[in-house]
Amino acid sequence: MNTLVRLISYLRPHRRRLILTYVSLLVVTGLNLIIPWLVKQVIDIGLTRGDHRFLIQAAFFVVAISLVRTVFAYWQRYGVQALSQLVAYDIRNQLYDHIQRLSFSFHTRAQTGQLMSRTAEDVNSIQRFIGMGLLDALNILLLLGGIIAILLRMNWRLALIALIPIPLLAAFVLYFARHMRPLWRQVQQQFAEVSSVLQENLTGAQVVRAFAREPYEMQKFDETNREYMRLRLRAIRFWGTNFPFMMFLISCSTALILWFGGPMVARGEVTLGTLVAVNGYVLMLAMPVQRLGFIVNLTAEALAAGDRIFEVLDTEPEIKDAPNAIELPPIKGYVRFERVHFKYPDDKRATLEDIDFEARPGEIIALVGHTGSGKSTLINLIPRFYDVTEGRITVDGYDIREVTLRSLRRQIGVVLQDTLLFATTIRENIAYGRPDASEEEIIAAAKAAHAHEFIISFPDGYDTMVGERGITLSGGQRQRIAIARALLMNPRILILDDSTSSVDTETEYKIQQALATLMHGRTSFIIAQRLTTVKNADQILVLDHGRIVQRGTHEELLREPGPYREIYDLQLRDQEEAAAAIARTEPAAKGGQV
Repeated sequence: MNTLVRLISYLRPHRRRLILTYVSLLVVTGLNLIIPWLVKQVIDIGLTRGDHRFLIQAAFFVVAISLVRTVFAYWQRYGVQALSQLVAYDIRNQLYDHIQRLSFSFHTRAQTGQLMSRTAEDVNSIQRFIGMGLLDALNILLLLGGIIAILLRMNWRLALIALIPIPLLAAFVLYFARHMRPLWRQVQQQFAEVSSVLQENLTGAQVVRAFAREPYEMQKFDETNREYMRLRLRAIRFWGTNFPFMMFLISCSTALILWFGGPMVARGEVTLGTLVAVNGYVLMLAMPVQRLGFIVNLTAEALAAGDRIFEVLDTEPEIKDAPNAIELPPIKGYVRFERVHFKYPDDKRATLEDIDFEARPGEIIALVGHTGSGKSTLINLIPRFYDVTEGRITVDGYDIREVTLRSLRRQIGVVLQDTLLFATTIRENIAYGRPDASEEEIIAAAKAAHAHEFIISFPDGYDTMVGERGITLSGGQRQRIAIARALLMNPRILILDDSTSSVDTETEYKIQQALATLMHGRTSFIIAQRLTTVKNADQILVLDHGRIVQRGTHEELLREPGPYREIYDLQLRDQEEAAAAIARTEPAAKGGQV
Protein backbone atom coordinates (compact mmCIF):
# COMPACT_ATOMS: atom_id res chain seq x y z
CA MET A 1 0.00 0.00 0.00
CA ASN A 2 2.90 2.35 0.76
CA THR A 3 4.20 1.89 -2.80
CA LEU A 4 0.75 2.67 -4.25
CA VAL A 5 0.46 5.84 -2.16
CA ARG A 6 3.91 6.99 -3.29
CA LEU A 7 3.04 6.37 -6.93
CA ILE A 8 -0.23 8.30 -6.67
CA SER A 9 1.61 11.17 -4.93
CA TYR A 10 3.29 11.96 -8.27
CA LEU A 11 -0.10 13.26 -9.43
CA ARG A 12 -0.04 16.03 -6.80
CA PRO A 13 1.91 18.60 -8.89
CA HIS A 14 -0.68 18.23 -11.67
CA ARG A 15 -3.80 18.91 -9.58
CA ARG A 16 -5.62 21.08 -12.12
CA ARG A 17 -5.34 18.55 -14.91
CA LEU A 18 -6.22 15.78 -12.45
CA ILE A 19 -9.39 17.59 -11.33
CA LEU A 20 -10.49 18.24 -14.93
CA THR A 21 -9.88 14.59 -15.84
CA TYR A 22 -11.83 13.14 -12.95
CA VAL A 23 -14.66 15.66 -13.23
CA SER A 24 -15.00 14.42 -16.80
CA LEU A 25 -15.00 10.85 -15.49
CA LEU A 26 -17.79 11.68 -13.01
CA VAL A 27 -19.88 13.25 -15.78
CA VAL A 28 -19.37 10.29 -18.14
CA THR A 29 -20.14 7.75 -15.40
CA GLY A 30 -23.24 9.68 -14.32
CA LEU A 31 -24.55 9.86 -17.89
CA ASN A 32 -23.94 6.12 -18.34
CA LEU A 33 -26.02 5.41 -15.24
CA ILE A 34 -28.97 7.32 -16.68
CA ILE A 35 -29.36 5.04 -19.74
CA PRO A 36 -30.81 1.90 -18.03
CA TRP A 37 -33.16 4.10 -16.00
CA LEU A 38 -34.31 5.73 -19.24
CA VAL A 39 -34.90 2.28 -20.76
CA LYS A 40 -37.10 1.45 -17.76
CA GLN A 41 -39.19 4.57 -18.36
CA VAL A 42 -39.49 3.79 -22.08
CA ILE A 43 -40.81 0.29 -21.32
CA ASP A 44 -43.12 1.24 -18.44
CA ILE A 45 -44.45 4.50 -19.92
CA GLY A 46 -43.74 4.64 -23.63
CA LEU A 47 -44.49 1.00 -24.55
CA THR A 48 -46.83 -0.21 -21.83
CA ARG A 49 -49.01 2.91 -21.92
CA GLY A 50 -48.45 3.58 -25.64
CA ASP A 51 -47.18 7.13 -25.08
CA HIS A 52 -45.53 7.82 -28.48
CA ARG A 53 -44.69 11.41 -27.57
CA PHE A 54 -42.65 10.18 -24.61
CA LEU A 55 -40.79 7.76 -26.90
CA ILE A 56 -39.76 10.63 -29.19
CA GLN A 57 -38.63 12.73 -26.21
CA ALA A 58 -36.67 9.79 -24.85
CA ALA A 59 -34.94 9.30 -28.22
CA PHE A 60 -33.84 12.96 -28.31
CA PHE A 61 -32.75 12.69 -24.69
CA VAL A 62 -30.55 9.68 -25.53
CA VAL A 63 -28.93 11.60 -28.42
CA ALA A 64 -28.28 14.61 -26.16
CA ILE A 65 -26.73 12.38 -23.48
CA SER A 66 -24.52 10.72 -26.10
CA LEU A 67 -23.25 14.06 -27.43
CA VAL A 68 -22.40 15.40 -23.97
CA ARG A 69 -20.83 12.07 -23.00
CA THR A 70 -18.65 12.13 -26.15
CA VAL A 71 -17.21 15.56 -25.27
CA PHE A 72 -16.43 14.65 -21.67
CA ALA A 73 -15.13 11.19 -22.65
CA TYR A 74 -12.56 12.91 -24.88
CA TRP A 75 -11.34 15.12 -22.03
CA GLN A 76 -11.33 12.11 -19.73
CA ARG A 77 -9.14 9.98 -22.00
CA TYR A 78 -6.87 12.82 -23.14
CA GLY A 79 -6.45 14.06 -19.59
CA VAL A 80 -5.49 10.71 -18.12
CA GLN A 81 -3.01 9.94 -20.93
CA ALA A 82 -1.42 13.37 -20.47
CA LEU A 83 -1.20 12.71 -16.72
CA SER A 84 0.48 9.37 -17.33
CA GLN A 85 3.08 11.00 -19.60
CA LEU A 86 3.77 13.77 -17.07
CA VAL A 87 4.16 11.30 -14.19
CA ALA A 88 6.51 9.12 -16.27
CA TYR A 89 8.51 12.23 -17.17
CA ASP A 90 8.79 13.25 -13.50
CA ILE A 91 9.79 9.78 -12.26
CA ARG A 92 12.32 9.24 -15.04
CA ASN A 93 13.93 12.63 -14.36
CA GLN A 94 13.96 12.07 -10.60
CA LEU A 95 15.50 8.64 -11.03
CA TYR A 96 18.17 9.91 -13.44
CA ASP A 97 19.03 12.88 -11.22
CA HIS A 98 19.29 10.64 -8.16
CA ILE A 99 21.57 8.18 -9.96
CA GLN A 100 23.84 11.13 -10.86
CA ARG A 101 24.25 11.91 -7.15
CA LEU A 102 24.87 8.35 -5.97
CA SER A 103 28.39 7.54 -4.87
CA PHE A 104 30.98 5.48 -6.75
CA SER A 105 30.42 2.58 -4.35
CA PHE A 106 26.83 2.27 -5.60
CA HIS A 107 27.93 2.09 -9.23
CA THR A 108 30.52 -0.57 -8.45
CA ARG A 109 27.70 -2.78 -7.11
CA ALA A 110 24.90 -1.94 -9.57
CA GLN A 111 24.62 -3.38 -13.07
CA THR A 112 24.15 -0.91 -15.89
CA GLY A 113 21.45 -3.06 -17.49
CA GLN A 114 19.50 -3.14 -14.21
CA LEU A 115 19.52 0.66 -13.97
CA MET A 116 18.54 1.03 -17.63
CA SER A 117 15.65 -1.40 -17.12
CA ARG A 118 14.34 0.57 -14.16
CA THR A 119 14.63 3.88 -15.99
CA ALA A 120 12.87 2.54 -19.10
CA GLU A 121 10.64 -0.55 -18.67
CA ASP A 122 9.69 -0.03 -15.01
CA VAL A 123 8.73 3.60 -15.62
CA ASN A 124 6.67 2.47 -18.62
CA SER A 125 4.79 0.03 -16.35
CA ILE A 126 3.90 2.88 -14.01
CA GLN A 127 2.86 5.02 -16.97
CA ARG A 128 0.45 2.32 -18.18
CA PHE A 129 -1.01 2.02 -14.68
CA ILE A 130 -1.61 5.78 -14.38
CA GLY A 131 -2.94 5.97 -17.94
CA MET A 132 -5.33 3.01 -17.85
CA GLY A 133 -5.39 1.11 -14.58
CA LEU A 134 -6.01 3.97 -12.16
CA LEU A 135 -8.75 5.53 -14.30
CA ASP A 136 -10.53 2.25 -14.91
CA ALA A 137 -10.29 1.27 -11.24
CA LEU A 138 -11.97 4.52 -10.18
CA ASN A 139 -14.53 4.10 -12.96
CA ILE A 140 -15.43 0.64 -11.62
CA LEU A 141 -15.77 1.94 -8.07
CA LEU A 142 -18.03 4.80 -9.18
CA LEU A 143 -20.12 2.49 -11.34
CA LEU A 144 -20.45 -0.09 -8.60
CA GLY A 145 -21.43 2.50 -6.00
CA GLY A 146 -23.90 4.20 -8.33
CA ILE A 147 -25.44 0.93 -9.50
CA ILE A 148 -25.88 -0.40 -5.94
CA ALA A 149 -27.56 2.87 -4.87
CA ILE A 150 -29.91 2.90 -7.88
CA LEU A 151 -30.79 -0.79 -7.57
CA LEU A 152 -31.61 -0.47 -3.89
CA ARG A 153 -33.84 2.52 -4.66
CA MET A 154 -35.61 0.74 -7.53
CA ASN A 155 -36.29 -2.58 -5.70
CA TRP A 156 -34.17 -3.56 -2.71
CA ARG A 157 -35.14 -7.25 -2.78
CA LEU A 158 -34.19 -7.71 -6.43
CA ALA A 159 -31.03 -5.64 -5.83
CA LEU A 160 -29.86 -7.92 -3.01
CA ILE A 161 -30.43 -10.98 -5.19
CA ALA A 162 -28.47 -9.45 -8.10
CA LEU A 163 -25.56 -8.45 -5.85
CA ILE A 164 -25.06 -11.85 -4.19
CA PRO A 165 -21.91 -12.68 -6.30
CA ILE A 166 -20.28 -9.25 -5.70
CA PRO A 167 -18.64 -10.00 -2.29
CA LEU A 168 -17.22 -13.24 -3.75
CA LEU A 169 -15.93 -11.27 -6.74
CA ALA A 170 -14.24 -8.71 -4.43
CA ALA A 171 -12.55 -11.48 -2.42
CA PHE A 172 -11.32 -13.13 -5.59
CA VAL A 173 -9.89 -9.86 -6.91
CA LEU A 174 -7.91 -9.37 -3.68
CA TYR A 175 -6.54 -12.93 -3.94
CA PHE A 176 -5.66 -12.35 -7.60
CA ALA A 177 -3.85 -9.07 -6.85
CA ARG A 178 -1.85 -10.55 -3.96
CA HIS A 179 -0.44 -13.32 -6.19
CA MET A 180 0.16 -11.23 -9.32
CA ARG A 181 2.47 -8.67 -7.71
CA PRO A 182 5.35 -11.06 -6.83
CA LEU A 183 4.98 -12.71 -10.24
CA TRP A 184 5.47 -9.40 -12.01
CA ARG A 185 8.42 -8.50 -9.78
CA GLN A 186 10.15 -11.71 -10.94
CA VAL A 187 9.32 -10.87 -14.56
CA GLN A 188 10.75 -7.36 -14.32
CA GLN A 189 13.85 -8.53 -12.47
CA GLN A 190 14.51 -11.08 -15.21
CA PHE A 191 13.96 -8.46 -17.92
CA ALA A 192 16.64 -6.39 -16.20
CA GLU A 193 18.94 -9.43 -16.41
CA VAL A 194 18.26 -9.64 -20.15
CA SER A 195 19.15 -5.93 -20.45
CA SER A 196 22.36 -6.46 -18.46
CA VAL A 197 23.51 -9.36 -20.66
CA LEU A 198 22.73 -7.35 -23.81
CA GLN A 199 24.50 -4.22 -22.54
CA GLU A 200 27.58 -6.19 -21.49
CA ASN A 201 27.74 -7.94 -24.87
CA LEU A 202 27.43 -4.73 -26.88
CA THR A 203 30.07 -3.00 -24.74
CA GLY A 204 32.47 -5.92 -25.13
CA ALA A 205 31.71 -6.64 -28.79
CA GLN A 206 35.39 -6.38 -29.79
CA VAL A 207 36.53 -8.84 -27.10
CA VAL A 208 33.77 -11.32 -28.01
CA ARG A 209 34.82 -11.37 -31.65
CA ALA A 210 38.54 -11.41 -30.86
CA PHE A 211 38.11 -14.63 -28.87
CA ALA A 212 35.48 -16.10 -31.23
CA ARG A 213 33.01 -16.43 -28.34
CA GLU A 214 29.88 -15.56 -30.32
CA PRO A 215 28.31 -19.03 -29.80
CA TYR A 216 28.82 -18.80 -26.03
CA GLU A 217 27.36 -15.29 -25.89
CA MET A 218 24.36 -16.34 -27.97
CA GLN A 219 23.75 -19.29 -25.67
CA LYS A 220 24.06 -17.08 -22.57
CA PHE A 221 21.56 -14.58 -23.97
CA ASP A 222 19.23 -17.37 -25.07
CA GLU A 223 19.17 -18.87 -21.57
CA THR A 224 18.49 -15.50 -19.94
CA ASN A 225 15.85 -14.61 -22.52
CA ARG A 226 14.22 -18.06 -22.21
CA GLU A 227 13.90 -17.64 -18.44
CA TYR A 228 12.28 -14.22 -19.03
CA MET A 229 9.81 -15.82 -21.46
CA ARG A 230 9.04 -18.61 -18.96
CA LEU A 231 8.29 -16.18 -16.14
CA ARG A 232 6.19 -13.98 -18.41
CA LEU A 233 4.16 -16.96 -19.64
CA ARG A 234 3.68 -18.04 -16.03
CA ALA A 235 2.19 -14.63 -15.17
CA ILE A 236 0.00 -14.67 -18.28
CA ARG A 237 -1.17 -18.22 -17.51
CA PHE A 238 -2.17 -17.21 -13.97
CA TRP A 239 -4.07 -14.21 -15.31
CA GLY A 240 -5.70 -16.19 -18.13
CA THR A 241 -6.78 -19.00 -15.76
CA ASN A 242 -8.45 -16.71 -13.23
CA PHE A 243 -9.97 -14.06 -15.48
CA PRO A 244 -12.84 -16.24 -16.84
CA PHE A 245 -13.98 -16.93 -13.28
CA MET A 246 -14.75 -13.21 -12.87
CA MET A 247 -16.98 -13.29 -15.94
CA PHE A 248 -18.70 -16.38 -14.57
CA LEU A 249 -19.64 -14.50 -11.39
CA ILE A 250 -21.23 -11.68 -13.43
CA SER A 251 -23.19 -14.24 -15.46
CA CYS A 252 -24.45 -15.69 -12.16
CA SER A 253 -25.95 -12.28 -11.33
CA THR A 254 -27.92 -12.27 -14.59
CA ALA A 255 -29.14 -15.82 -13.92
CA LEU A 256 -30.29 -14.89 -10.42
CA ILE A 257 -32.15 -11.83 -11.74
CA LEU A 258 -34.04 -13.92 -14.30
CA TRP A 259 -34.64 -16.79 -11.87
CA PHE A 260 -36.11 -14.67 -9.08
CA GLY A 261 -37.16 -11.55 -11.00
CA GLY A 262 -39.24 -13.31 -13.69
CA PRO A 263 -41.83 -14.71 -11.23
CA MET A 264 -41.90 -11.32 -9.47
CA VAL A 265 -42.90 -9.65 -12.77
CA ALA A 266 -45.55 -12.36 -13.34
CA ARG A 267 -47.00 -11.68 -9.88
CA GLY A 268 -46.99 -7.94 -10.50
CA GLU A 269 -44.51 -7.20 -7.72
CA VAL A 270 -42.15 -5.38 -10.11
CA THR A 271 -42.63 -3.92 -13.57
CA LEU A 272 -41.06 -5.37 -16.71
CA GLY A 273 -39.12 -2.12 -17.10
CA THR A 274 -37.67 -2.51 -13.62
CA LEU A 275 -36.53 -6.07 -14.36
CA VAL A 276 -34.91 -4.97 -17.65
CA ALA A 277 -33.27 -1.97 -15.95
CA VAL A 278 -31.87 -4.10 -13.09
CA ASN A 279 -30.43 -6.54 -15.60
CA GLY A 280 -29.08 -3.61 -17.64
CA TYR A 281 -27.29 -2.18 -14.61
CA VAL A 282 -25.76 -5.56 -13.80
CA LEU A 283 -24.63 -5.97 -17.41
CA MET A 284 -23.05 -2.51 -17.18
CA LEU A 285 -20.62 -4.10 -14.76
CA ALA A 286 -19.68 -6.79 -17.29
CA MET A 287 -17.31 -4.64 -19.36
CA PRO A 288 -15.51 -3.11 -16.35
CA VAL A 289 -15.25 -6.55 -14.77
CA GLN A 290 -13.76 -7.83 -18.02
CA ARG A 291 -11.13 -5.14 -17.54
CA LEU A 292 -10.84 -5.90 -13.84
CA GLY A 293 -8.32 -8.66 -14.42
CA PHE A 294 -6.40 -6.33 -16.74
CA ILE A 295 -6.48 -3.58 -14.09
CA VAL A 296 -5.26 -5.93 -11.37
CA ASN A 297 -2.54 -7.07 -13.76
CA LEU A 298 -1.48 -3.47 -14.48
CA THR A 299 -1.57 -2.59 -10.79
CA ALA A 300 0.55 -5.59 -9.80
CA GLU A 301 3.04 -4.77 -12.56
CA ALA A 302 3.18 -1.09 -11.53
CA LEU A 303 3.63 -1.91 -7.83
CA ALA A 304 6.46 -4.31 -8.64
CA ALA A 305 8.04 -1.62 -10.83
CA GLY A 306 7.51 0.97 -8.09
CA ASP A 307 9.29 -1.27 -5.57
CA ARG A 308 12.31 -1.51 -7.88
CA ILE A 309 12.37 2.23 -8.61
CA PHE A 310 11.97 3.27 -4.97
CA GLU A 311 14.73 0.83 -4.06
CA VAL A 312 17.08 3.10 -6.04
CA LEU A 313 15.48 6.39 -4.96
CA ASP A 314 15.69 5.36 -1.29
CA THR A 315 19.42 4.65 -1.60
CA GLU A 316 21.20 7.51 0.14
CA PRO A 317 24.43 8.83 -1.43
CA GLU A 318 27.33 7.84 0.79
CA ILE A 319 29.31 10.89 -0.35
CA LYS A 320 27.38 14.13 0.03
CA ASP A 321 27.76 17.67 1.29
CA ALA A 322 27.91 18.13 5.04
CA PRO A 323 24.98 20.16 6.47
CA ASN A 324 27.29 23.13 7.12
CA ALA A 325 29.52 22.67 4.04
CA ILE A 326 31.10 25.84 2.67
CA GLU A 327 32.19 26.84 -0.81
CA LEU A 328 35.88 26.13 -1.37
CA PRO A 329 37.47 29.42 -2.51
CA PRO A 330 40.02 29.50 -5.36
CA ILE A 331 42.93 27.37 -4.16
CA LYS A 332 46.70 27.35 -4.58
CA GLY A 333 46.91 23.54 -4.53
CA TYR A 334 48.39 22.66 -1.13
CA VAL A 335 47.26 19.07 -0.43
CA ARG A 336 47.92 17.18 2.77
CA PHE A 337 47.09 13.59 3.80
CA GLU A 338 47.03 13.27 7.60
CA ARG A 339 47.18 9.70 8.97
CA VAL A 340 44.67 8.53 6.35
CA HIS A 341 43.15 5.05 6.53
CA PHE A 342 40.58 3.70 4.08
CA LYS A 343 38.60 0.47 3.83
CA TYR A 344 35.97 -0.43 1.24
CA PRO A 345 32.60 -1.28 2.85
CA ASP A 346 32.65 -4.98 1.92
CA ASP A 347 36.37 -5.58 2.56
CA LYS A 348 37.73 -7.05 5.80
CA ARG A 349 41.16 -5.42 5.59
CA ALA A 350 42.06 -1.80 4.94
CA THR A 351 43.12 -0.79 1.42
CA LEU A 352 45.14 2.18 2.69
CA GLU A 353 46.84 2.49 6.09
CA ASP A 354 48.59 5.40 7.76
CA ILE A 355 49.06 7.51 4.62
CA ASP A 356 50.79 10.74 5.60
CA PHE A 357 52.37 13.21 3.15
CA GLU A 358 51.98 16.70 1.76
CA ALA A 359 52.08 18.18 -1.73
CA ARG A 360 53.02 21.85 -2.07
CA PRO A 361 51.50 24.05 -4.79
CA GLY A 362 52.98 23.24 -8.19
CA GLU A 363 54.69 20.01 -7.08
CA ILE A 364 54.46 16.73 -8.97
CA ILE A 365 53.71 13.72 -6.76
CA ALA A 366 54.22 10.33 -8.41
CA LEU A 367 52.62 7.14 -7.10
CA VAL A 368 54.44 3.90 -7.86
CA GLY A 369 53.71 0.33 -6.83
CA HIS A 370 52.54 -3.05 -7.93
CA THR A 371 48.94 -3.68 -9.04
CA GLY A 372 46.64 -3.62 -6.01
CA SER A 373 48.96 -1.54 -3.88
CA GLY A 374 46.34 1.21 -3.42
CA LYS A 375 47.49 3.88 -5.91
CA SER A 376 44.12 4.45 -7.61
CA THR A 377 42.29 4.33 -4.30
CA LEU A 378 44.56 7.06 -2.93
CA ILE A 379 43.91 9.50 -5.75
CA ASN A 380 40.17 8.72 -5.69
CA LEU A 381 40.06 10.13 -2.16
CA ILE A 382 41.18 13.61 -3.28
CA PRO A 383 37.99 14.53 -5.27
CA ARG A 384 35.94 12.56 -2.67
CA PHE A 385 34.90 9.71 -4.91
CA TYR A 386 35.22 7.91 -1.57
CA ASP A 387 35.63 9.26 1.96
CA VAL A 388 38.47 8.37 4.28
CA THR A 389 37.76 5.87 7.06
CA GLU A 390 40.20 7.56 9.47
CA GLY A 391 42.31 10.69 9.33
CA ARG A 392 41.65 13.58 6.99
CA ILE A 393 42.68 15.19 3.71
CA THR A 394 43.04 18.95 3.47
CA VAL A 395 43.31 21.29 0.49
CA ASP A 396 44.81 24.68 1.37
CA GLY A 397 43.99 23.85 4.99
CA TYR A 398 40.30 23.04 4.33
CA ASP A 399 39.10 19.55 5.28
CA ILE A 400 37.61 18.34 1.99
CA ARG A 401 34.63 16.84 3.87
CA GLU A 402 33.68 20.34 5.07
CA VAL A 403 33.44 21.97 1.62
CA THR A 404 30.83 21.41 -1.09
CA LEU A 405 31.54 18.66 -3.57
CA ARG A 406 30.93 20.93 -6.55
CA SER A 407 33.36 23.63 -5.40
CA LEU A 408 36.01 20.95 -4.69
CA ARG A 409 35.68 19.01 -7.94
CA ARG A 410 35.50 22.14 -10.09
CA GLN A 411 39.14 22.81 -9.09
CA ILE A 412 40.42 19.28 -9.77
CA GLY A 413 41.25 17.98 -13.24
CA VAL A 414 41.28 14.25 -13.96
CA VAL A 415 42.83 12.40 -16.92
CA LEU A 416 42.25 8.66 -16.72
CA GLN A 417 43.88 5.73 -18.47
CA ASP A 418 40.53 4.61 -19.92
CA THR A 419 39.45 7.89 -21.45
CA LEU A 420 35.71 8.35 -21.92
CA LEU A 421 34.56 10.61 -24.72
CA PHE A 422 30.89 11.24 -25.36
CA ALA A 423 29.16 10.50 -28.67
CA THR A 424 29.21 14.10 -29.82
CA THR A 425 31.65 16.48 -31.53
CA ILE A 426 35.30 16.96 -30.59
CA ARG A 427 34.49 20.58 -29.71
CA GLU A 428 31.78 19.60 -27.23
CA ASN A 429 34.01 16.94 -25.67
CA ILE A 430 36.81 19.43 -25.05
CA ALA A 431 34.34 21.98 -23.64
CA TYR A 432 32.52 19.41 -21.48
CA GLY A 433 33.67 20.97 -18.20
CA ARG A 434 33.18 24.51 -19.51
CA PRO A 435 30.25 24.64 -21.95
CA ASP A 436 30.57 28.44 -22.11
CA ALA A 437 34.18 28.34 -23.40
CA SER A 438 34.88 30.37 -26.53
CA GLU A 439 36.16 28.90 -29.80
CA GLU A 440 39.54 30.54 -29.19
CA GLU A 441 39.84 28.95 -25.74
CA ILE A 442 38.94 25.50 -27.10
CA ILE A 443 41.52 25.73 -29.89
CA ALA A 444 44.17 27.03 -27.46
CA ALA A 445 43.55 24.06 -25.15
CA ALA A 446 43.77 21.64 -28.10
CA LYS A 447 47.04 23.18 -29.27
CA ALA A 448 48.52 22.95 -25.78
CA ALA A 449 47.51 19.28 -25.69
CA HIS A 450 49.15 18.67 -29.08
CA ALA A 451 45.73 17.71 -30.47
CA HIS A 452 45.02 20.61 -32.84
CA GLU A 453 46.94 19.16 -35.80
CA PHE A 454 45.12 15.83 -35.97
CA ILE A 455 41.78 17.51 -35.27
CA ILE A 456 42.01 19.87 -38.25
CA SER A 457 43.10 16.95 -40.44
CA PHE A 458 39.52 15.60 -40.21
CA PRO A 459 37.09 16.89 -42.89
CA ASP A 460 34.80 18.38 -40.23
CA GLY A 461 37.60 19.54 -37.92
CA TYR A 462 36.30 20.35 -34.44
CA ASP A 463 32.77 19.38 -35.53
CA THR A 464 33.85 15.76 -36.13
CA MET A 465 31.60 13.26 -34.36
CA VAL A 466 33.74 10.90 -32.29
CA GLY A 467 31.23 8.03 -32.01
CA GLU A 468 30.22 6.14 -28.89
CA ARG A 469 33.01 6.30 -26.25
CA GLY A 470 35.23 7.97 -28.88
CA ILE A 471 35.53 4.73 -30.86
CA THR A 472 36.47 6.51 -34.10
CA LEU A 473 39.67 7.93 -32.56
CA SER A 474 42.90 6.17 -31.61
CA GLY A 475 43.92 5.75 -27.97
CA GLY A 476 46.51 8.51 -28.19
CA GLN A 477 44.05 10.91 -29.84
CA ARG A 478 41.45 10.24 -27.14
CA GLN A 479 44.06 10.89 -24.45
CA ARG A 480 45.07 14.23 -25.95
CA ILE A 481 41.44 15.35 -26.22
CA ALA A 482 41.03 14.37 -22.55
CA ILE A 483 44.10 16.45 -21.71
CA ALA A 484 42.67 19.40 -23.65
CA ARG A 485 39.40 18.95 -21.70
CA ALA A 486 41.35 19.12 -18.43
CA LEU A 487 43.42 22.12 -19.62
CA LEU A 488 40.29 24.09 -20.45
CA MET A 489 39.10 23.63 -16.86
CA ASN A 490 42.37 25.25 -15.65
CA PRO A 491 42.40 23.18 -12.42
CA ARG A 492 44.83 23.85 -9.58
CA ILE A 493 45.03 20.12 -8.73
CA LEU A 494 45.60 17.55 -11.45
CA ILE A 495 45.20 13.77 -11.29
CA LEU A 496 46.75 11.58 -14.00
CA ASP A 497 45.93 7.88 -13.72
CA ASP A 498 48.46 5.97 -15.83
CA SER A 499 47.52 7.98 -18.91
CA THR A 500 50.36 6.72 -21.15
CA SER A 501 50.55 3.01 -20.34
CA SER A 502 48.59 1.74 -23.36
CA VAL A 503 50.10 3.76 -26.22
CA ASP A 504 53.16 3.38 -28.41
CA THR A 505 56.43 5.23 -27.82
CA GLU A 506 55.82 7.98 -30.38
CA THR A 507 52.33 8.67 -29.06
CA GLU A 508 53.67 8.54 -25.50
CA TYR A 509 56.17 11.24 -26.39
CA LYS A 510 53.41 13.49 -27.75
CA ILE A 511 51.25 12.87 -24.69
CA GLN A 512 54.22 13.58 -22.42
CA GLN A 513 54.66 16.94 -24.13
CA ALA A 514 50.97 17.67 -23.60
CA LEU A 515 51.16 16.55 -19.97
CA ALA A 516 54.15 18.79 -19.34
CA THR A 517 52.06 21.75 -20.47
CA LEU A 518 49.10 20.55 -18.44
CA MET A 519 51.09 20.04 -15.21
CA HIS A 520 52.96 23.35 -15.35
CA GLY A 521 52.15 25.37 -12.23
CA ARG A 522 49.64 22.80 -10.95
CA THR A 523 49.80 20.35 -8.06
CA SER A 524 49.86 17.04 -9.93
CA PHE A 525 49.37 13.46 -8.81
CA ILE A 526 50.62 10.87 -11.31
CA ILE A 527 50.09 7.13 -11.32
CA ALA A 528 52.50 5.49 -13.73
CA GLN A 529 53.68 2.01 -14.54
CA ARG A 530 56.57 3.39 -16.63
CA LEU A 531 59.27 5.11 -14.59
CA THR A 532 60.08 7.37 -17.54
CA THR A 533 56.90 9.22 -16.62
CA VAL A 534 57.88 9.88 -12.99
CA LYS A 535 61.66 10.49 -13.09
CA ASN A 536 61.22 14.25 -12.84
CA ALA A 537 58.64 14.18 -10.05
CA ASP A 538 59.30 16.34 -6.98
CA GLN A 539 58.31 13.44 -4.74
CA ILE A 540 57.81 9.75 -5.50
CA LEU A 541 55.68 7.64 -3.15
CA VAL A 542 56.15 3.88 -3.39
CA LEU A 543 53.10 1.97 -2.14
CA ASP A 544 52.92 -1.66 -1.09
CA HIS A 545 49.79 -3.28 0.39
CA GLY A 546 48.25 0.10 1.13
CA ARG A 547 51.28 1.62 2.90
CA ILE A 548 53.95 4.08 1.81
CA VAL A 549 57.15 2.04 2.01
CA GLN A 550 59.47 4.52 0.27
CA ARG A 551 59.44 8.21 -0.57
CA GLY A 552 61.85 10.64 -2.20
CA THR A 553 63.11 11.82 -5.59
CA HIS A 554 64.23 9.47 -8.36
CA GLU A 555 67.92 9.85 -7.45
CA GLU A 556 67.29 9.44 -3.73
CA LEU A 557 65.31 6.23 -4.20
CA LEU A 558 67.95 4.71 -6.47
CA ARG A 559 70.54 5.09 -3.69
CA GLU A 560 68.62 2.82 -1.30
CA PRO A 561 67.50 -0.81 -1.71
CA GLY A 562 63.78 -1.39 -2.04
CA PRO A 563 60.85 -1.85 -4.45
CA TYR A 564 61.64 1.29 -6.46
CA ARG A 565 65.14 0.19 -7.36
CA GLU A 566 63.82 -3.27 -8.25
CA ILE A 567 61.32 -1.70 -10.67
CA TYR A 568 64.09 0.52 -12.06
CA ASP A 569 66.36 -2.47 -12.63
CA LEU A 570 63.61 -4.21 -14.55
CA GLN A 571 62.57 -1.24 -16.69
CA LEU A 572 65.32 1.33 -17.18
CA ARG A 573 68.80 0.25 -16.02
CA ASP A 574 69.76 -1.53 -19.24
CA GLN A 575 68.42 1.32 -21.40
CA GLU A 576 70.22 4.04 -19.43
CA GLU A 577 73.51 2.13 -19.28
CA ALA A 578 73.38 1.56 -23.04
CA ALA A 579 72.62 5.24 -23.61
CA ALA A 580 75.57 6.24 -21.38
CA ALA A 581 77.92 3.88 -23.24
CA ILE A 582 76.88 5.39 -26.56
CA ALA A 583 77.42 8.87 -25.17
CA ARG A 584 80.97 7.94 -24.07
CA THR A 585 81.96 6.40 -27.42
CA GLU A 586 80.72 9.27 -29.58
CA PRO A 587 83.38 11.83 -28.41
CA ALA A 588 86.18 9.23 -28.79
CA ALA A 589 85.09 8.45 -32.33
CA LYS A 590 85.04 12.13 -33.22
CA GLY A 591 88.55 12.60 -31.69
CA GLY A 592 89.97 9.70 -33.78
CA GLN A 593 88.63 11.26 -36.99
CA VAL A 594 90.36 14.51 -36.22
